[in-house]
Amino acid sequence: MFRLLSRPRPNWEKTVESQVLIYHHTKGGIYWNESAHYVFSSREVDELEAATNELQRIALEAGQHIIDKKRYVEFGIPIAAVEAIEWAWNAEPPAIYGRFDLAYDGMNPPKLLEYNADTPTALLEASVVQWYWLQDLHPKDDQFNSIHEKLVAKWKELKDYCASPLYFAAVEDVQAEDLMTVTYLRDTANEAGHETASLLVKDIGWDGDAKEFVDLDGRTIKSLFKLYPWEWIVHEDFGPHVLETYRGLQWIEPIWKMLWSNKALLAVLWELYPNHPNLLPAYFDGPRDMQRYVKKPKMAREGANLTYVGDTRIETGGDYGEEGFVYQALAPVPVFEGNYAVVGSWVVDGVSCGMGIRESDGPITDNLSRFVPHLFR
Repeated sequence: MFRLLSRPRPNWEKTVESQVLIYHHTKGGIYWNESAHYVFSSREVDELEAATNELQRIALEAGQHIIDKKRYVEFGIPIAAVEAIEWAWNAEPPAIYGRFDLAYDGMNPPKLLEYNADTPTALLEASVVQWYWLQDLHPKDDQFNSIHEKLVAKWKELKDYCASPLYFAAVEDVQAEDLMTVTYLRDTANEAGHETASLLVKDIGWDGDAKEFVDLDGRTIKSLFKLYPWEWIVHEDFGPHVLETYRGLQWIEPIWKMLWSNKALLAVLWELYPNHPNLLPAYFDGPRDMQRYVKKPKMAREGANLTYVGDTRIETGGDYGEEGFVYQALAPVPVFEGNYAVVGSWVVDGVSCGMGIRESDGPITDNLSRFVPHLFR
């Protein structure tokens, strides 16, 4: 694994915009960065793929353990949500995708940083945009990327399962990242033959008489993909309606994803699989004997409210922490000329299928971190 400087394509902004990546810049500067790329060997890709499938396997084991042992309090999950979680876990409604964030340098086994299992973004750029970059600049090379094909195949499998129309919902965000992620997922469902519709989360209505969620035209919503975190949904004013009618609406992703999108999973995994080659030590009750660690809020996003204790001490701001913390050993995140690189390893239908690289100027990946394409030879 190494990083090479690249010459960006002429008018690259127009090119990626034509592929629906309209958020190629952030307030911090460039987000889509094709002035560099990462090069992997086929052995390294095989190692990442195997590690991802292994992490998915032990996450399933951990999910069953959490449910069997009723460890919901450690996850900050309200008691009112437990029945729906357990029903969904056993009924196995569709779960589409997720992203493991890994520390990997090509020499040591990939190490899990966290599992973005409920509302992962950076999907469009990993699936489509970096693939077209490869075709334009490195057509003789390969890329670890079958994300699009796997998404379409999964939606085809669900053609007779999901009601029509299949709704796709997101929130309005300044950078449009959430909206474009949902738009892309809707496109993959359309390609698979679904009739789809889109709406904003705020425009989902509740029919109190029929006890059903409805769209702006009053039509009943029976199947819904939502890019909105379950830990937020269950605490919204409409949360009780979601829980009382959960079995009557096909929610994608399912509510049991609350067990995986929570940093508490890291501590449970280490407890169940101590010294696993793809895990880092992680604890609920403090750093114990670790001298170098990260204190992570269980439900934080985009690097908020972290305390990083290494050669230096870094603390980030935010609105998380009341739910409690997990203490995880520092990971060997590789640094290339001042760029800290984290591998986002994607699963679709529970199977490893591609990756994307995010890099930062410091050891904490946040919403200003850059996406950099990759290839392998």
